[in-house]
Amino acid sequence: MSALTTVPKPKRRRRSIIARVGWPRFLQEIGMLAPAVLLMTAFLITPFLLSFWTAMTNQPLVPRPTPVRFVGLNNFLRILNDDLFWTSLWNVTRFTLWILPVQCGLAFLTALILNQKIPFRNVFRGMFFLPAITSMVVVCVIWGTLFQYPTGPLNHIVVSLSGGTIQPIDWLGDPNWAMFSLVLLSAWQAYGFQMIIYLAGMQGIPDELYDAARIDGASRWGRFWHVTMPGLRPTHVFVLVITTIQAFKLYTQVAILTQGGPKSSTETVVHYMVRAGFEEQKLGYASAVSVILFLIVLVIALVQRRLMRRFDV
Repeated sequence: MSALTTVPKPKRRRRSIIARVGWPRFLQEIGMLAPAVLLMTAFLITPFLLSFWTAMTNQPLVPRPTPVRFVGLNNFLRILNDDLFWTSLWNVTRFTLWILPVQCGLAFLTALILNQKIPFRNVFRGMFFLPAITSMVVVCVIWGTLFQYPTGPLNHIVVSLSGGTIQPIDWLGDPNWAMFSLVLLSAWQAYGFQMIIYLAGMQGIPDELYDAARIDGASRWGRFWHVTMPGLRPTHVFVLVITTIQAFKLYTQVAILTQGGPKSSTETVVHYMVRAGFEEQKLGYASAVSVILFLIVLVIALVQRRLMRRFDV
């Protein structure tokens, strides 16, 4: 008896997208994508490519009689050899590491409370969200008054609560306190935005899951840990990424309150870039800083997403 021979199956030919969906639907999908693609090209991709090209020249802010020269990677090398750039990068990294737990934690706790059936919860939601839609310039002016040394309201509170054992603090003039003061200001101003995102995430969790957990005898803590937290995994990733991006863009608070001082303790990458581009009129150099900042934020965002997926959060 001859051995059975297996006939190889014919390979499946992969059809193109047009063959699968047809021309009418393909054109319809292209038409729906076109506005978003055009906007992203006009406002994201094209400016980045222009910035990268400008970063490789000695382009000044104001045109000069001397022609613009191609300098290659010289601007990038100068930045990497500038101690002030590394100081600004460390400052903004420190700011980000501080504000992530403060701002996101405050937003999460507030959202948990305001997601409960409490009286006037819609009024409280509006009150807590109000600072997020207030101009940062106005917020800085208000907090600048609170931070006044030595007679500001915050110093009065600190001295009163300590019974006079703690002397007034120079919130914005002391290198040990300046960045912490900016963290408090920024977290108070922006946490309402993350609060709204968390509220939307919590309200998107089906009530049937909580009902099933109650039937199974889960306590309030059990329902929170096994229903609420898993249901908020995409929300946690989104909030973490956008908060990191916003933190690395720290500028307005520094420009209004500290101007990078004292002793460069609040100098940030964006403030460093703006000063190089507008005060020193080195547009090519400032463009190189913007390219480096973009790549840093992009890498951090990708690493965050990868880590959150790995730990199943």
